[in-house]
Amino acid sequence: MKPIEIAKGIYDVGVIDWNIRDFHGYSTNLGTTYNAFLILDEKITLIDTVKKEFADHLIDNISQIADPEKIAYIISNHTEMDHSGSLPRVMHRIGEDKPLFCSKMGQKNLSRHYSRKWNYRAVENGEELSIGTRTLKFLETRMIHWPDSMFTYLREEKILFSSDAFGQHYAGPEKFDDSIGEAIMPHAKKYFANILMLYSPLILRLIENVTKLGLEFNMICPDHGILWRRDPAKIINAYIQWSSQKPEKKAVIVYDTMWHSTEKMAESIASGLCEEGIHVRPMKLREWHRSDIMTEVLDAKAVIAGSPTLNNGLYPTVSDFLTYMKGLKPLNKIGAAFGSYGWSGESAQLLQNELEAMKFDIAAPLLKIQYVPDKAGMDQCAAFGRTIGKAIKG
Repeated sequence: MKPIEIAKGIYDVGVIDWNIRDFHGYSTNLGTTYNAFLILDEKITLIDTVKKEFADHLIDNISQIADPEKIAYIISNHTEMDHSGSLPRVMHRIGEDKPLFCSKMGQKNLSRHYSRKWNYRAVENGEELSIGTRTLKFLETRMIHWPDSMFTYLREEKILFSSDAFGQHYAGPEKFDDSIGEAIMPHAKKYFANILMLYSPLILRLIENVTKLGLEFNMICPDHGILWRRDPAKIINAYIQWSSQKPEKKAVIVYDTMWHSTEKMAESIASGLCEEGIHVRPMKLREWHRSDIMTEVLDAKAVIAGSPTLNNGLYPTVSDFLTYMKGLKPLNKIGAAFGSYGWSGESAQLLQNELEAMKFDIAAPLLKIQYVPDKAGMDQCAAFGRTIGKAIKG
């Protein structure tokens, strides 16, 4: 798409990646964008770049607005390769000696990524830079979500360039929140659940610190997805809610099955939860992507994990999901484990061990059933679900 003027003299010169379908194990079924921003002033300034494969597209977009060689400053808010991959190409085009502003950790990361002796200007938290009629303020956001991360705030227009915060993996014709409306919020929630959940305490602290600074926002411009201009407070308030991880009366049953016995158990457990008035979503791992399951886990009170026993261990898809969930560090959860087996039956205990390692409170003793569950076994599963339902309400 062509560059879009998002405010007077400020352009989104980024690119759309319509075809990406996986981002570090996160499903991006609708693609994504790599947003970059060009500010026209006495010192023409480029904020962030794009993935390496789109470098020429970025330079073409910039060229439609200004001669790339007239760019005076480049700002790198985040060194991850989807935002810095085209830096070597861009720096070569505009001049290797142009000042490159980044955090101290950003300088360390970029120099290791690219082994180039660029004109680094490592900034302090709160440092300001005049680009002519406008002033940029740099805000360190370390570990949201890399050690180098920072925001850039354009004081006069009250625009926050927020790097990977407040974004979404979404590619579409819309550029702003007022163009797409509520339809963008599930994408924003999925993005938070799969990328930022483990940084929840840091995000709450950051929002508190920014509030103390008294900064106002007319627009929030993340590096992925749409830009927030109609109601920037909406996404800020959503981040406060999601970071607080206050669970709803909801359960997610995560499982896989070999010959449908564990599946039958999952469905009966779901029935027991429904009897207690709990919103429940059974999610079979070969039918649901791990990142979509984590989106449901974000605001669930209970995670109930099920697996058949395979070679004295867990089913591979279940092990995969537990590793993924463990890394995201969900808080304030209760859990329970169940499984079917033929002769050894270790899976349920292994699942419970994993949930305990994640500091989940165990809501019910583990449940395992040999071979195909009969009526008594199905009744036992429903009772298991009711017990967990009571714990959710309790």
